[in-house]
Amino acid sequence: MAIAGTHIALNTSEGEDKITIQEKVTSAYFSDGSTELLAANIISESLSDTNETYFFGIANSSTTTTTEFDVAYGHVDGNGGDDDSDAVKSPTSAVYKQFANLLLPANEVTGGFFISSNGSSGAIASGKDSEIYTVVGTRSNMKDRLNKKNWTIALTGSISDETGATLLELTDDSVNDAPTATPAGNRFNIVSGSDGTVVVASTVKTYGFFYPDQGVMVFSGAELSASMPGAHISKNSVVVFNSGSQKGFGATTSQDANYKSALRFVNCLTTTGGKLKFRDEEDQISTQYFCRAKAGHFNFSNNPTFVSGSQNELRHSSMKGNPNTAITQVQLYNSGGDMVAVGNLSTPLSKNFSKEATIKVKLTY
Repeated sequence: MAIAGTHIALNTSEGEDKITIQEKVTSAYFSDGSTELLAANIISESLSDTNETYFFGIANSSTTTTTEFDVAYGHVDGNGGDDDSDAVKSPTSAVYKQFANLLLPANEVTGGFFISSNGSSGAIASGKDSEIYTVVGTRSNMKDRLNKKNWTIALTGSISDETGATLLELTDDSVNDAPTATPAGNRFNIVSGSDGTVVVASTVKTYGFFYPDQGVMVFSGAELSASMPGAHISKNSVVVFNSGSQKGFGATTSQDANYKSALRFVNCLTTTGGKLKFRDEEDQISTQYFCRAKAGHFNFSNNPTFVSGSQNELRHSSMKGNPNTAITQVQLYNSGGDMVAVGNLSTPLSKNFSKEATIKVKLTY
């Protein structure tokens, strides 16, 4: 802290003149500064044909240049992708294995994802999920991670050819259950509910896995299909964005073309009632410095208006014996004498020989 060219050394031992605090701060996830992306504003971002083989981007119609999430479809056997008559590996098989390698322990990668079978009423009584849908956040939006509990994905699709739309809201179970430790960080179950409020526990039905540190959600294709399979006539057709007959998760078993099955998830977001609601999370480290102005410090100023005459006497006779200054700024210097931070007080702080002051400077990074 410097006034009139004077420096006061701080005791930077933790707990003395310095305190360091780490805290988690959350804010709106989406690029327009909001926490929700509603069905009417969800569009599929324009991608190259090569990328569309593997994933589709979700964008906001008001900020079309920014990808909010990427959605992919994976199948352990390659269904829904083109394997060129077994000449190449199907893209959907590559997607499945990529996420297995990223998220599962090394000894579980070849076994695949076991999601649906976690629940007593799961669509798969035992064994692995052969098909998955993945939703991946963008790092610039999510910062350090996606905020657990404070999110909802609402999907709207048809149960069958004969019935209308049904709404499925999904969130994580972090309020009730401890996470599972994985190589990709903590993992929570995705369950029926919204904003962290669980409607059906994961022990009954698990729809997916949530990896907040990675910004990844993996959904059981079997569970989604059981909830809203969609129109049977569209099952073996290449999916078209926002197609009314393809708002369901009954996917093809063929491997003769790129069926763009990931768009089934996107389409179930674009019907009235569909939405994405998320917050990001960031680890912020705050260092607080307590700058102490004792009674004998900072009672004079280098401001030329402070004195007058050739003898540099105090301009105001009332200050003789007890001059007054006004502290307006704090400057912090490193050991090399370089100024590294400066802060201005919102209101000048009166100082004289009968007053002491402690000014707290908070640096957040």
